[in-house]
Amino acid sequence: MSTDNITIFDFNENSSLTKWRIVNDSVMGGISTSSIKINEQGNGVFSGSVSTKNNGGFASVQYSFEKIKTKVSDVVQIRLKGDGKNYQFRVKANKNQKYSYITTFSTSGEWQTIQIELSELYPSFRGRKLDLPNFKHSTLEEITFLIANKNNESFELQLDKVELVQ
Repeated sequence: MSTDNITIFDFNENSSLTKWRIVNDSVMGGISTSSIKINEQGNGVFSGSVSTKNNGGFASVQYSFEKIKTKVSDVVQIRLKGDGKNYQFRVKANKNQKYSYITTFSTSGEWQTIQIELSELYPSFRGRKLDLPNFKHSTLEEITFLIANKNNESFELQLDKVELVQ
């Protein structure tokens, strides 16, 4: 693997969050809430409260961007600080695609750099794994961070940088 990194998003005090979009379970009647903002340290903060009432139970933030060319061997590298909870990372090769490719990662409560191989992301739609191959597309156009641990809980995920390592 070469060391060419493509920055998908670098959070800092000058970052514009206008292309980041909150999508919570309210799209199906749930009452979970979340937001994304930049804190005083210049990190993105995705936070809120997940409620399982009204068949809910998830909160997410999506970022759509200009197509990035990918190879199956590429790795998404994310510098983040979680709250000890599990989160999903999701991608779409095309932002109009109905389903996402997903994986779950754990946070430690400390700053950490996680690496996710694109080829390990599996297709899922509305919480169900699809009978399709893992990610093997040549483009990337959307990323999502989602929390859905089947618990009523508050959460906070700080984000520093999301890169594609080719």
